[in-house]
Amino acid sequence: MNNEFCDKLKELRIEKGVGQVQLAKDLGVSKGIISLWENNLREPKLSNLIALAKYFQVSIDYLAGLEN
Repeated sequence: MNNEFCDKLKELRIEKGVGQVQLAKDLGVSKGIISLWENNLREPKLSNLIALAKYFQVSIDYLAGLEN
């Protein structure tokens, strides 16, 4: 992905008032994977991108930094 995804993910998570642990539980992934995504050390699978978009009620394009 890119830094824009990392920034958007962290921003959305903080705006929603959830920590990495809660987000991980809600998505069914480990807390470590959320940290890896936010620090641009790993890219989410498409299924995780879809889950993130639904969770935060945004488009995948928004998460990827392709739209505002």
